[in-house]
Amino acid sequence: MSDFSNTKLAVLGAGPAGIATAYALSKAGKGQIALYERAKVAGGNSASFDVAGIRCDYGSHRFHPVAEPAVIDAVKSLLGDDLMLRPRHGRIRLGGRWIHFPLKLGDALTHLPPAFAASLIGDMALKKFRKEPAERTFSTVLYKGLGPTISEHFYFPYVRKLWGEEPDHLAVKLAERRVGSGSVGKILGKMLRMLPGLRGETTGKFYYPRQGFGQIGGAMLDAAVAQGTDLRLGTDITAIHRDGNRVTGMTVKDPDGTSRRIDTDLLLSTLPLTTLVRLLDPAAPEAVVNAARAIRFRGMVLIYLILETDQFTEYDAHYFPEISVPISRMSEPKNYSATTEPRGRTVLCAELPCDPDEKWWTMSDEELGRAYVGWLNDLGLPVKARVLGTETRRLSHAYPVYDLGYEQHFRTIDDWLLKLEGLLVFGRQGLFAHDNTHHAFAMSWAAADVVGPGGTVDHAAWTRHRRDFEHHTVED
Repeated sequence: MSDFSNTKLAVLGAGPAGIATAYALSKAGKGQIALYERAKVAGGNSASFDVAGIRCDYGSHRFHPVAEPAVIDAVKSLLGDDLMLRPRHGRIRLGGRWIHFPLKLGDALTHLPPAFAASLIGDMALKKFRKEPAERTFSTVLYKGLGPTISEHFYFPYVRKLWGEEPDHLAVKLAERRVGSGSVGKILGKMLRMLPGLRGETTGKFYYPRQGFGQIGGAMLDAAVAQGTDLRLGTDITAIHRDGNRVTGMTVKDPDGTSRRIDTDLLLSTLPLTTLVRLLDPAAPEAVVNAARAIRFRGMVLIYLILETDQFTEYDAHYFPEISVPISRMSEPKNYSATTEPRGRTVLCAELPCDPDEKWWTMSDEELGRAYVGWLNDLGLPVKARVLGTETRRLSHAYPVYDLGYEQHFRTIDDWLLKLEGLLVFGRQGLFAHDNTHHAFAMSWAAADVVGPGGTVDHAAWTRHRRDFEHHTVED
């Protein structure tokens, strides 16, 4: 058996990828493991917290059954009966009508406007006659695969809202990451698999913990600490040190303000690429620094409207592709966890994509709450219950922006980072991947797998894992 007893491993960032890595490494006994997080709480954007006595998440989170079997088995083992299998029960506005989401054939046939449905069928029939686009962008690839109806009425306005960019300014990679069904025929195939007799045990369902989505990361973190991981919350990393092409350690500022240097055999970073390059600078190549400055992330304001009622609607989530309303999705946390408590109160969480330089970012909670009520009224979802209050959370790095120049910028940074020994970079922020949490866990399992004694890395195995990551497709 390999000797990891003197191997010093530091995991940077206690979001889902960092927590899962510490868990997997400590479970495998791969050395002296420390997990560093600047915030005072762990979990990142996958944590849960209380709003008016109701357990809430940072937006809508689900643990999808398509996760790798090893990941699902670990989560089931950690949570036991607290991990529930819940039916997906959302709806989306298309053509001014409410349609069940995920799409169901019978519901779509009865609720889609006839002209909209006829256009979809026409798009499917004409698919083989659509020419290959002269330039491959998000919009041209979707237009060829899905046709004008679903592109112009759903995907195009939705991406304008989510990323603040025109579809022609976004890269093909976004279509590969976000659009699992590349044609109307595939969408219909998914709908058919929802029919009784064709559904699998988990078709149209998702896993969700009784105490909020953050219970997954919390249970994993508790297990990692019990297995020997040294958790360092409220600890700011101020510099990462190199000797030539080898990363040798870092300087951190502890919660009491004391700075100290820590020597490591391997740093496993889940930090945003832009942050990592800054910590490695000075001495980073100019091209890398410039590429990091060009990389962009999309922000989001989460608005939690507290209402004096047991339940607002029966639906767990509402999707709003129309550009006329600023929010992209609304979730009702009590409907995810199937709880009826506390009585007489519910929370509606709206996801409002915006950047720190936009007007929504600096508005007060009360102003955002009033705007939220107005949007719901305009959508035919009148707020009849008394509003008890509004809380907000702001995420500066909610989504990576896949603009047309991002691939070259990412490649410039990634190629340089891959040449540095003593460093392994992964996770949603580290690989600029718009992924689900189960994808972040899969990356963590892979990272733990390639770590050897002394902090060595099996680079051939890591390259194979990186190829697998390229096939991750977001589950909405």
